[in-house]
Amino acid sequence: MSTDRARASVRVDVGLEEAFRIFTEEIDQWWRPGRQFRVGQRRSMLAIEPGPEGRLFESFETKNGHTKVIETGRVLAWEPPHRIRFAWRNVNFRPDEETYVEVTFAPGARGTMVTVTHWGWDDIRPDHPARHGLPPGPFLGMTGRWWGELLTALRRHAAV
Repeated sequence: MSTDRARASVRVDVGLEEAFRIFTEEIDQWWRPGRQFRVGQRRSMLAIEPGPEGRLFESFETKNGHTKVIETGRVLAWEPPHRIRFAWRNVNFRPDEETYVEVTFAPGARGTMVTVTHWGWDDIRPDHPARHGLPPGPFLGMTGRWWGELLTALRRHAAV
């Protein structure tokens, strides 16, 4: 098992079932736009197919008018409303490279705590472009902040 972990959490002001539903069904609405967060330079659509073996994918139109679909992940565990786990692949990963993301949903006195844990980076070569030239500690910090930005967007979306 991998020893590296990037983790981010946020409290959303909705119940457990609603938090899970928003995370999975409305992912395209809260996942941030832009090259830092999406592959498509133009408007893209992000979706999670429910259930084990479902895909996490992005779909967008290319400059020549074709639709391109990039699979970013594959659902490994689907346990509404408590947990989703998926294999995660950067667009520049080789076919044998992947990392893992687990999202947990825990009820609280005021809403739901959503926690993302992303690991598996120690199995990706140190000079991989996805690491942005950073050593492990700073890279995991950057990855945690990246997920933190996304979870902040989730919190804001859930509050609407």
